[in-house]
Amino acid sequence: MSKLNPLPMPKTFTLLLLASLLILAFNRRTASGKIGVEQSIARFRVDSKSYASSLADLKQAVEDMVPGAPETIANVKTKLIYSRLAYKRIEYFLEHFFYTSSRIYNRAPKNEIEEPHLEYMEPAGMQYMEAILFDSITTDSKKELLVQAALLTNAANDLHALLYKFETTDKQLLAAVRLELIRIIALGITGFDAPQLKSGIWESASAMETISLTLKPYLDHSKQDSVRHYLESSVRFLRVNEEFDSFDRLKFLTGNALPLQKHLNLMIREMGLDTAAPGMLRYDAPHMLSPGALQPAASVRDEGLSSKRAALGKKLFFETRLSGNSSKSCASCHNPANYFTDGLPKSMGIKAHAVVKRNAPSLFYAAAQHNQFWDGRAKTLEAQIEAVMRDSSEMNASPAGSMRMLLKDKSYKLVFKKAFPNTSKKKQDEQQIFSALAEFIKTLNPYASDFDQYIAGNRQAMTDSQISGFNLFMGKAQCGTCHFAPLFNGLIPPFYALTEFEIIGTTATDDFLKPKKDPDNGRMDIRATPYYEAAFKTPTVRNAAVTGPYMHNGAFTSLEKVIDFYDQGGGAGLGLDIPKQTLSKLPLNLTDQEKQDIIAFMHALTDKI
Repeated sequence: MSKLNPLPMPKTFTLLLLASLLILAFNRRTASGKIGVEQSIARFRVDSKSYASSLADLKQAVEDMVPGAPETIANVKTKLIYSRLAYKRIEYFLEHFFYTSSRIYNRAPKNEIEEPHLEYMEPAGMQYMEAILFDSITTDSKKELLVQAALLTNAANDLHALLYKFETTDKQLLAAVRLELIRIIALGITGFDAPQLKSGIWESASAMETISLTLKPYLDHSKQDSVRHYLESSVRFLRVNEEFDSFDRLKFLTGNALPLQKHLNLMIREMGLDTAAPGMLRYDAPHMLSPGALQPAASVRDEGLSSKRAALGKKLFFETRLSGNSSKSCASCHNPANYFTDGLPKSMGIKAHAVVKRNAPSLFYAAAQHNQFWDGRAKTLEAQIEAVMRDSSEMNASPAGSMRMLLKDKSYKLVFKKAFPNTSKKKQDEQQIFSALAEFIKTLNPYASDFDQYIAGNRQAMTDSQISGFNLFMGKAQCGTCHFAPLFNGLIPPFYALTEFEIIGTTATDDFLKPKKDPDNGRMDIRATPYYEAAFKTPTVRNAAVTGPYMHNGAFTSLEKVIDFYDQGGGAGLGLDIPKQTLSKLPLNLTDQEKQDIIAFMHALTDKI
């Protein structure tokens, strides 16, 4: 289904939708003093029934499906789209207030490992059904579709039970709306939930309409007419431009969704209904693509002290005494003049003519992730720094010994004292080195690219090719379904509280005519499960145009090779045996011009330093 044609709404779906709209008649403040809570609860009760009804229709379509009969398979796909649209009307409410219960319906269509206990979760739900439908349909796959349809239908029939003795507040309801808007911006329009159905724009419209209904009582109590204006324009833009591949995402964001987010934040603040943002999100930033919208926390709240520690960290970054033989510094592998990389496939180790295990990625935006190293083995920057210093192939140092050496230097002794003023001489240790370096790395988030200038209002900052490339990156090419905005890395929206690991089947070289499997086990060496075999952290593609070579092994020499690899479906698409690959093995069918446009956009992500 490369294009979506208008689908007639089922009769039951239409009637339930009308019932949902009638709830707006009760948009006055209630005796409890709550503005929109009762209406939203009532609408969830109606819309959850609509969702259950759509799943019953989907189940019937699966029962009627005949493997080898394309029209019956197409009918199941259509019914699945209806169910996905119905789900988007309850998503903001269900996933915020009943997250555990929501996991059955719309989780990723792959094996998931819940850390830290490595609990295994089999694929289930609508995304899993989509993956099955776009593979070869057999008698066995039909059985699995029936299992999933029955599971979803039975679960959805009991959704109303979640409301038993349920209570919430306007603050929490608006927090749910805020997160849903982020889902639309970072996930919905990219097709994250349904990349093969390509129903993402329809789904975003359904979710945006629900946001509009939810906010109506609050708009009646607010002077923020701009929210109403941008809500209407966002819904209209999504409804008028429904074709997935041609949807102008950049125009939608800059002209509709981001202004909506900005004015919604202002309205919530003015009404005294603000809540703390989850993860690294900052609601005091204008919108989610603003500099600082995702901000790692400083080690101390005192900005002056934080600045002094960052200054010390910058000095330490070039200090060779942090290595065992005083020959290497952090800058040896992360050269600031080279965007904090060294331009090598794999960095030179401390031993002569030896290289380290993996490629040295840029440190720009490195603090804005929840796992460090390609395999994610360090949870903090401090832990990563310590590991690098101790690693026999990298810096081969004794951090405590390095600290004693530095404290004998009068210039360092004074700077350490300023950065850690409340620490006694007896308690000064190597943790101060780790903390200072981490604080410096947290400053490496310039947001100074042409893309950032365009988002800030300079419409001349990007070329037509780069604009096209952004729309492809976030749409047809499916790059944005792993490299999530705004940092275009693996930090997962809408909470940005987890870093994603993917198995893409990276080859040992960039010879795709004779592909060979890379032997690196990736995260499996850290978390002993086969579902992590060759899994690696999804890095940012900000500054990717100037930080090659690429991949964890530095095997890809150009962005052209990177794009070709993804276009062909990763290692499995190239014919390698990678049964647990999380990247779809289906080709993207990008044209040469589309590939050039994507690369042009990635150049627009280069910070001007």
